[in-house]
Amino acid sequence: MSVLRRNIAAMSGYVPGFQPEDAHNWIKLNTNENPYPPSAQVVAAIRRELGDDGASLRHYPDAASRAARRTAAQVYGFDPQWVIMANGSDELLNNLIRACADPGDEVAFIEPSYSYYRTLIEIQGARVRTFSLAEDYTIADFPARYGGKLFFLTSPHAPFGTAFDNAVIADLAQRCDGLLVVDEAYADFADHNALELVKQCPNVVVTRTLSKSYALAGMRLGLALARPEIVAALDKIRDHYHLDRLALVAAQAALADQDYLQRRVEQVRATRSRFVAALQKLGFSVPPSQTNFVFAIPADGNGAEVYELLKRRKILVRYFSAANLCHGVRISIGTDAEMDAVVAALCAGAGR
Repeated sequence: MSVLRRNIAAMSGYVPGFQPEDAHNWIKLNTNENPYPPSAQVVAAIRRELGDDGASLRHYPDAASRAARRTAAQVYGFDPQWVIMANGSDELLNNLIRACADPGDEVAFIEPSYSYYRTLIEIQGARVRTFSLAEDYTIADFPARYGGKLFFLTSPHAPFGTAFDNAVIADLAQRCDGLLVVDEAYADFADHNALELVKQCPNVVVTRTLSKSYALAGMRLGLALARPEIVAALDKIRDHYHLDRLALVAAQAALADQDYLQRRVEQVRATRSRFVAALQKLGFSVPPSQTNFVFAIPADGNGAEVYELLKRRKILVRYFSAANLCHGVRISIGTDAEMDAVVAALCAGAGR
């Protein structure tokens, strides 16, 4: 007799991007990590927190993450009551489902998009509904009224990289009876974001991560901006010490150094533009990316072949075998030298 809940026994787990043990031997462009280090202020803050003997680690961290919330609120122009910190934005996605959806309730997202949504919904025992994308990367079949508990909108979209206009997002919010969660993991690389809609639309929540633009994937840091009553609900159900002392000071220092953030973001955006132009010369089509990655579609639509070609040359990119994604590969933006190596490998593979 199984002691597992039926939905847990039946579900498939989320499969993250491949992490090679000998990562130093690869050009690793498969998990959208930042190719540059975090702000020096982050490193200095962690060293100060540790001190000479690490004695501060004897004490629990601030359970409410108050200093980091205040810094985030100041950066984004919100009152701290509208901000919650998290152990990566994945914790927020999970807790939003836990807070809003009973088993059997419906939760929706776009497919393809972040596949972890499905895993989290299934863990809760809620029902999954998906909406598709049209050829122009707009939502193809969203109803005039959506009665589900939550709708997750990844904007900029992953894995295609395209962004939804705020007018479109505001219209979706008006059509949702439940929460519209705008997952802005890549928003710092985009031309615009949906933060203003959090104040304008009572059912809009914006989630962010510090893994990508702030180069803190190893610290597991995220945040959300939402109405105070939603933040209060999320505070009720999070782990009581969900962020450790080093993560908290890292978050505060990273958020405070906006000058460094903008310099690195512009560097990635410039490399992205240069790389897209090179791909197009090789016959690839590339949806207009607002992220730190591109979805590269070869002329023959054989993404698997591109993936294997690059892998043989110790370059890792992300290939998805699903029917609506197998025509291309997702390539994270690395340094100029790394992207030049990708182009050289593609040229060699094509016999150029």
